[in-house]
Amino acid sequence: MYSVALMVQEHENILKLLTIIENACCGILDGKELVHEDFHSMIAFARNYADKHHHGKEEQIFFQEMTDHLGALAVKLIQHGMLVEHDLGRLHIGELAKALEQHEKDPQTLFQLKILTEAMGYVTLLRRHIDKENEIVYTYAEKNFAPDSLQSVDQRIMDFEEEANRNQVQATYLDLLNTLEKKYNP
Repeated sequence: MYSVALMVQEHENILKLLTIIENACCGILDGKELVHEDFHSMIAFARNYADKHHHGKEEQIFFQEMTDHLGALAVKLIQHGMLVEHDLGRLHIGELAKALEQHEKDPQTLFQLKILTEAMGYVTLLRRHIDKENEIVYTYAEKNFAPDSLQSVDQRIMDFEEEANRNQVQATYLDLLNTLEKKYNP
């Protein structure tokens, strides 16, 4: 299924971001400078690639198809699992952004602690979330979607991707990821 393969590949890119965040946090604990601009870049990737681009496809297309056609189990899995975790990820990123702004204005230890806490909360949440999607959600959908649902999801996700390509979403954020990887994943 095109859409699942694409979303699994996007998960690989998101996992690279999570390693970058983790390495940046460890660096701070080891005495390296907290580089505000780099954390702003990590937040931009999380918001625009992981959330708007990747979660956008899941929420607007894939999960909607599951809840519309795969019954009560799918509804529970999506509404009380995956969507809740998406919202928790947004909360972590929002709180990280606030703590980063506070630290830029007043570099006290408390704000640095908040940066580390929210950043690592996001890392832990998303790693578990990605495992569940790859191993359970996508597999369940692939096994249970009717052929017309599979075809519809794939086509709508291809259309979503084409629009994102026209807006250079993938190129912009994968370039940003590459830049951050060179610095934090030597």
